Amino acid sequence: MGERCCAVVRVLVLQAAWALSGGQVRYSVPEEAKAGTVVGRLAQDLGLEAGEAEARRLRLVAQGRRASVEVSGASGALLVSSRLDREELCGKSAPCALRLEVLVERPLRVFHVQLEVTDINDNAPIFPAARKNLSIAEFTTLPGSRFPLEGASDADIGANAQLSYTLSPSEHFTLDVKSSDENRKSLFLVLAKSLDRETIPVHRLVLTASDGGRPSLTGTMELVISVLDANDNAPQFNESVYKVRLLESAEVRTLVVRVNATDPDEGSNKEFSYSILSSIPIGNKELFTIDTKTGEIRLTGTLDFENVRLHELQIEATDKGTPPLSGHCSVELEVLDVNDNAPEVWVTSLSVPVPEDASVGTVVALLSVSDRDSGANGRVRCWVWPASPFGLEATFAGSYSLVLREALDRERVSEYEVEVRAEDGGAPALRGRRGLRVAVSDVNDNAPAFAQAVYTVLARENNAAGAELARLWARDPDEAGNGRVSYSVWEGGVGGGWRPASSYVSVDAESGRLWALQPLDYEELQVLQFEVRAVDAGEPPLCGNATVQLFVLDENDNAPALLPPAGSAPEAGGVAGEAAAAAAGSVSVSGTLWAWAAWGAPAGQVVAKIRAVDADSGYNAWLRYELWEPRGKGPFRVGLYSGEVSTARALEEADGPRQRLLIVVRDHGEPARSATATLSVSLVEAAEAALAAAAGSSSSSSRSAAGAEMGAGAASAATNVWLVVAICAVSSLFLLAVVLYGASRWAPRAAVLSGPGPTTLVCASEVGSWSYSQRHSRSLCVADGAGKSDLMVFSPNFPPPPPGPAAKDTQPEPSALLDTVSGSSFLGLPLLILPWAVAV
Repeated sequence: MGERCCAVVRVLVLQAAWALSGGQVRYSVPEEAKAGTVVGRLAQDLGLEAGEAEARRLRLVAQGRRASVEVSGASGALLVSSRLDREELCGKSAPCALRLEVLVERPLRVFHVQLEVTDINDNAPIFPAARKNLSIAEFTTLPGSRFPLEGASDADIGANAQLSYTLSPSEHFTLDVKSSDENRKSLFLVLAKSLDRETIPVHRLVLTASDGGRPSLTGTMELVISVLDANDNAPQFNESVYKVRLLESAEVRTLVVRVNATDPDEGSNKEFSYSILSSIPIGNKELFTIDTKTGEIRLTGTLDFENVRLHELQIEATDKGTPPLSGHCSVELEVLDVNDNAPEVWVTSLSVPVPEDASVGTVVALLSVSDRDSGANGRVRCWVWPASPFGLEATFAGSYSLVLREALDRERVSEYEVEVRAEDGGAPALRGRRGLRVAVSDVNDNAPAFAQAVYTVLARENNAAGAELARLWARDPDEAGNGRVSYSVWEGGVGGGWRPASSYVSVDAESGRLWALQPLDYEELQVLQFEVRAVDAGEPPLCGNATVQLFVLDENDNAPALLPPAGSAPEAGGVAGEAAAAAAGSVSVSGTLWAWAAWGAPAGQVVAKIRAVDADSGYNAWLRYELWEPRGKGPFRVGLYSGEVSTARALEEADGPRQRLLIVVRDHGEPARSATATLSVSLVEAAEAALAAAAGSSSSSSRSAAGAEMGAGAASAATNVWLVVAICAVSSLFLLAVVLYGASRWAPRAAVLSGPGPTTLVCASEVGSWSYSQRHSRSLCVADGAGKSDLMVFSPNFPPPPPGPAAKDTQPEPSALLDTVSGSSFLGLPLLILPWAVAV
């Protein structure tokens, strides 16, 4: 038997080699093949190279029924894994074809394999019963009378199920076999010779059924025939075969058919009852019941078209005669299909999560759809809900691929609830569905983005190192490392100073906190512009930038510094330098400045000008000048914003030979800072003042000492001597005045230099109101004094001047602010001012 099976396998494998039709491989294998039997070289037939089957995970996908085959991982061959019983798998259906799905990965593909299990003669014919009892009346039963017998059944198909019958030798009985239209055989026991109960009361015969297999298998049934007396008419049905159609949805107690028989006998021999002798398939007899008197056959169970499509019942009518006689007929019930099975959707493979950058057409899942109904009730259409971004593509009969139809975006939808729906063509239509959860995995496709393109940050100068200036935040909608942002100061940004921005500020890589590395100094840096870069941790990393404009706000941290008088000697400059060095505190004290004034000078005559500068800006650099004495008592006054020291009234001898003035210079900051200057004014005669001026023009280095000696000589000189000297001096003074006047008219003036400067500078000046310029800054260069980078243009804000034509605290013209000393001061006033005491 084993050798025969192996031979059949070899033949069938040769016949099945590369039976590809529409992507399907077909193999045949006989049932009862031993485990391990090679069905076919599946990997080779699918076009896979040696060893590729195991690498690509060649495997079978279960289809609900146990296939009893498996794929060898090493060789890629299709092997029998367990007992194959064709009758168990397919019953009487022919051919017995199993649909298998084979999957390979990298890339994911599905192949359809049809495995046909061929029949071998492994089932012998079986009769419904081992013994059959018959009662036949003697004499009244004429030769030729026919008695139906139940045939045997064979679970095999084809030639193995073709049955032939033989009856053990008997002179009284023969066997008549007739074939029906459906290739079924009807058996009849034919009486060949009248019976004699007294001679043989019981006849025992053996009915043998043989199939057409090689070798042939047989089954037997014993016929026990009892010979009865009398009753010679059996009931007769009006039809030998009743054919009925009934829907499978018929309810219990539904009438199937009503059979009718008649008996021409009289009396008790005429009365009969109905019964069901047998059914095909065997075992389905309990689905039916028959009324013994009326012959109505009704359902006692439910029909199922998908299990049994045709039921055959053998009906017997037996009279009450002695001996009882019986008539027989058959009922063939055809079950009609109704749409009682919804489509079923199965997921055979699911590839999740799906990357959000997956291309359109990517296969996400493989599905199998089936409907047990037939005809239109079994025709199924499928679709996906919701319709996007996935779709279905049919790959084979009942097989579909769930593919990507649109691009994915995890930041918009991170997971999809997809439902595959199937609907058959029945009326009403039935639906099946299968839910899928498709997760979308993240890729780094979003760069960090700041909430603002430009951040404006205000910081006061002299802030503490490490102080927090601002917090920056960039959003990255990606997840995990792709959304983890780190911050840094980009050296490619534009700084406001000569040093890089990273020397002033730093940013925390994780929190985005912007903090100062060192105290900021407004006098060094007013505006710092740089860029902060946010970079995520994806591969490749993406980045975003934001511009930060850091404005340093000025604090009043510089006291006014006194400047040396224009054209002063080195000694005077040294004194002013000491005063400027002492101005670091809130109040600074300078050295003594010298000036001379003639007795009789009218009110408003300018004696000297105090010059000072403040390194701060804005109100913190707006200076004012005050005399440190009760107002209105001294002969001198100082311009509040100009710093010009002038006579408050005409000078008299009662004012003494010398006046010592303490001048305070304050800014407008909070709190205010100040510096002080001491001005010593010597009061002399007009002639002495002229001589001092002449001596001062020849040697500027001895002006301070000459002024002191002149003051002492004036107090002790004789009047006569000075009268002669005065007459000579007047003539010299007139000539000197003419020369000085011409020199002052044609002498070159200090220039105003202008040029482009940094934006957003606040400018300050000595007098007037404030102005903010975004386009230009001005530098004022006066003699050898230090230039200041900001010039305030203002309107006058002076106290009312004293009466008289020579008042100097009225609003000057802008050009007058740059003049050293007006020429009219020398021609119209008998007052001498030393060059280093002249304010510009």
